[in-house]
Amino acid sequence: MAVREIVVLSGKGGTGKTTLTGAFAALGQDLVLADADVDAANLHLLLSPTVLTKEPFYGGRLPVVDQEKCTRCGMCTERCRFDAIEDGVVDETACEGCAVCYHVCPAGAITLAERLSGHLYSATTPYGPFVYAELGVGQENSGKLVVRVKEKARHLAQETRRKYLLIDGPPGIGCPVIASLSGADLAVLVTEPTAAGKHDLARVLELARHFGVQVGVCVNKADIDPEMSAAIEAYCHDAGAAFLGRIPFARAVVKAQLAHQPVTEATAGAAGKAVRDIWEGALALL
Repeated sequence: MAVREIVVLSGKGGTGKTTLTGAFAALGQDLVLADADVDAANLHLLLSPTVLTKEPFYGGRLPVVDQEKCTRCGMCTERCRFDAIEDGVVDETACEGCAVCYHVCPAGAITLAERLSGHLYSATTPYGPFVYAELGVGQENSGKLVVRVKEKARHLAQETRRKYLLIDGPPGIGCPVIASLSGADLAVLVTEPTAAGKHDLARVLELARHFGVQVGVCVNKADIDPEMSAAIEAYCHDAGAAFLGRIPFARAVVKAQLAHQPVTEATAGAAGKAVRDIWEGALALL
């Protein structure tokens, strides 16, 4: 049985992407869940997972200097564009792992060691198996870690014979977003009724289409600016993108978040009903 992948994206942070994903998790069935926003993972705050496994992620390499071999010739310092090595001492914060120092060292005093960049978790939740990851402070290669998250989540979905893989994607249009879109069947794009929200929606919509991923769009906190919400809906129709609905602002949503609970129809009234309709519309697109 083929697993259908749904990834929830936004052109910027703070639009309600994770809130919507958490609500989808509570509404859906036959799901495996994944948080691909590895730079700032927070879906686990809503899902209350029980961690089963924790795996290290090595996303880059760090030069290590053998002080006995080092002649202090200064060639590594001269060639490093990031001012990350001086007098045989490596500044781990500044180092980008480019390995220039390793290649130019005439004494062979520098080796490259794997750098621990973060951790990958698998867990159980009341809504299904869950995979997420966290990068360490200042660490990079989040695109590679997103790939690891999706690979593990896909394996879980196939192993447990689940029908859907629901992914909370990262914001923006960068490498982690591209990695989260890879192999997806549907991208649900969340925006907000502002000029910036509309602009960022256009960027992520273009990105999804570039990779041939079907899209559906919804507007969160739509009643804050009904005119802009209408303009975004009209833009979607003109662009040939499915418009899934508008979610009104509701204080009950905030209360649900403070209680570390996904938004449901029972706790959020009209907002909860709107989310349910959007979820059903997303499944209809599949």
